[in-house]
Amino acid sequence: MRYLCEAYQLGIAIRNDLYESDLVTGFDNLDHSIDSVEDGYPAWHPAPLPFRAMILAFIFMEITGESYAAFTRRLTQQPEVAAVFGFSRVPDESAFSRAWRNRFDDAVQEYVQTAAHFVIKEGHDLDISAPEVRPKAEIVDDPPVEEDSVEEESFSQDEIVQTTRLARDHAFGYFDSGRGPNASYEDTRFFELQTFMGMVRCGTAQGAARFQYRRGEQYGPHGDTHLRAVKQFEPDELVDGFNETTDRLLSVIASETSFRRPITAAIDITTIPYYGDIEEMPMVSGTKDGEGRAFKFATLSIIGQNIPLVLAVEPVRESSAWDENSPNRIHRVVRRLVLRAKEHVPIETVLCDREFDSMRVFQALSNLDVNYLIPKRITSSEREVIERMEEDNQEVAVESASVHVEAGSHPMRFLYVPSTSDEGTTVFATNLRVGPDEAETFCRRYSRRWQIENEYKSIKGDFLAKTSSKDYRVRLFYFVFAVLLYNIWRLTDFLLKAGVDGEMDYAPVLTAGECVELIASALIPPD
Repeated sequence: MRYLCEAYQLGIAIRNDLYESDLVTGFDNLDHSIDSVEDGYPAWHPAPLPFRAMILAFIFMEITGESYAAFTRRLTQQPEVAAVFGFSRVPDESAFSRAWRNRFDDAVQEYVQTAAHFVIKEGHDLDISAPEVRPKAEIVDDPPVEEDSVEEESFSQDEIVQTTRLARDHAFGYFDSGRGPNASYEDTRFFELQTFMGMVRCGTAQGAARFQYRRGEQYGPHGDTHLRAVKQFEPDELVDGFNETTDRLLSVIASETSFRRPITAAIDITTIPYYGDIEEMPMVSGTKDGEGRAFKFATLSIIGQNIPLVLAVEPVRESSAWDENSPNRIHRVVRRLVLRAKEHVPIETVLCDREFDSMRVFQALSNLDVNYLIPKRITSSEREVIERMEEDNQEVAVESASVHVEAGSHPMRFLYVPSTSDEGTTVFATNLRVGPDEAETFCRRYSRRWQIENEYKSIKGDFLAKTSSKDYRVRLFYFVFAVLLYNIWRLTDFLLKAGVDGEMDYAPVLTAGECVELIASALIPPD
């Protein structure tokens, strides 16, 4: 156990420096030798990267939770930091990946984690100010629950696991990479790894290495293998697979009365930042501020009193200054989302934000026989009405209008109501017959859209694995899979609540983190 003693000594030295300096400076001050573990490469092996430097680099990444890609960027942008670790040149991601798999044996890997986890625990337990140290909760298991407290809980661990398995079993059958029967790993292994990466919020290379450390080197695929498998999923097939899976998930709760009546849905667009080159990247769009670049995905979600699920996902391809995309046809995105969602549940009303303020969107929704409530951008016409309202001391007004586009026409109304966020007037467009007396009350239902903001926050914060890949197939797979995990979480929560008496509410009884961990551990069915 000599190597573990040395690992703890190394961790103590790093911890002590954190009282006086930042993490990088702490590593710069290290003068401890590392001689209790052996280099896995023989002396004649062409490995120019120093063994000590690689061990320190892995300890640093384990402390911060940085991926190989993020750490490599740090060293490239800050050459002085590379010198701190003892690198004469900056290693690339594959060098770190190969070292963890081939150069480090079990003792070296345990050495790295022992030193790093000691620093993490001490940093938080002693309340040391070290912003770069990752949360302690990411490396420690939950404490055992006393039997008395278990009896007070509404749901036992067995009930939660059983229900999660049920949700999981209805989710992954419609995704097939199309790889040959002689492939080294079944698709399910890649799903399990993807779930793990979303759970620990890391990139592919680091996630695969950490996954192999937990499950065994032969159990999980290497990061490069994972990315190659992901690229086998064609975008159209991914969207179709998600649609089939959604139908399967909803069939589990089809008997619930809350889904026998038309639902209220919200459509929105979320962005995944992109920082690479934009040449020949047609699926990369500009952001609202005009400065950023991002992949964009539109979703249609159930909101209100029903179970909050994402019913449809649609990639958004916009016209950008750097490509030859046709002008944005957002109404076509809306139409595809609603058509797919209506295959699962009846839809009464659709709520969208101002990004969907378009006569073509209004007509597309009218043609699909659904109601809509969409805030309108304030133009000169709306400003004139607001000025008249102020002159007449009027807080609410309803203006009749009509839509005339190539896809058809229909009557509609503009509702002028007091803003709920600040002083002033907000204008909504709707195809419903709403009078002045009921306009303000009717527009309050728009506040339900806050649920979709929480939804995106959870999808991207709890379930979306990190990646720097430029390949759109990878980006789409990661997002669709994150949405799928979100749906499993919400379905699991619904099934748990359905098993006890009481009113359904939006707040989940099972946290997203708990659900993802259970899914990751339950993806491979028992023999």
